Amino acid sequence: MKIEFKGIHHVSAITANAARNVTFYTEILGMRLIKKTVNQDETSMYHLFYGDERGNPGTELTFFEIPMAAPNRNGNNSISGLSLRVPNDAAFDYWQIRFDEFGVKHQAIIDQGGRKALPFQDFEGQRFFLVSDEGNEGVAGGIPWEKSPVPTEVGIIGLGPVHLTVPTAEPTAAALTELMGFREVKRYPSPVEGQPDVIVFETGEGGTGAEVHVEERNDLAPERPGRGGVHHVAFRVEDEEELRQWIARVREARIGNSGFVDRFYFKSLYFREPNRILFEVATDGPGFDTDEELEHLGESLALPPFLEPQREEIEARLKPLPVTFS
Repeated sequence: MKIEFKGIHHVSAITANAARNVTFYTEILGMRLIKKTVNQDETSMYHLFYGDERGNPGTELTFFEIPMAAPNRNGNNSISGLSLRVPNDAAFDYWQIRFDEFGVKHQAIIDQGGRKALPFQDFEGQRFFLVSDEGNEGVAGGIPWEKSPVPTEVGIIGLGPVHLTVPTAEPTAAALTELMGFREVKRYPSPVEGQPDVIVFETGEGGTGAEVHVEERNDLAPERPGRGGVHHVAFRVEDEEELRQWIARVREARIGNSGFVDRFYFKSLYFREPNRILFEVATDGPGFDTDEELEHLGESLALPPFLEPQREEIEARLKPLPVTFS
């Protein structure tokens, strides 16, 4: 039986300032803070989740707070760019004005393999593209939160392509196609003169929410992770049954991995591809309204049941965050 991913599930990045992070992603980008929790492996750190109205899989952008993190040194062996989808090309008119109004660093609109994109950075230099969903026939986007300060007709509707930068594309390409079931669909010129074309791979229904773009660079040192960097990308599977099939597949390939991990809001598997980039496989459910009412997602600190006995101790170590729009 053929198994394949449904698309991108979430991406997790690093911030050194959770309070400013909340302000940027909710008040400027207009995303919903859907879960305010902690890193389950290091509970002194916030783990913040942003997404569409209910944090549907494929819309989730998350951040670990590491207050002492040095700036990310961009380079090879990295997730070098993230994308956020907007409904159509016309939405860029709104976003360019908004970025100028709030002093967000951005470049001019570019063509990225036949799709319009607007490169920008957050306050820590996290590298993003707003990408247009115009003409998308693949994985559907989410639904912007109606209480967002950004009008719903131009709001962010989910995650777009994830960009990987590697010293040699072939090993990563082989992992994506031979192990993970992706297919190469096109190539487009590198943004850096003299470098090989960027290779586009897709999975599942394909389209904006199911792509990985691999850029080969022979002129870069390895990335040094820090604030403004990306920790990992997760790919969607339907349920635990499918996840366990992927665990068996990765083990059969003799790739080091985490085995089954229960994150409460979803179940996971972690492993590294040949260029040492961390991948996660995550289930679509149970979801973020498992322990909070949909109307009140992200308003208070949520802890999975196994951390609940430590709530008082955990809360004492965390700094308060801004109250988001409601």
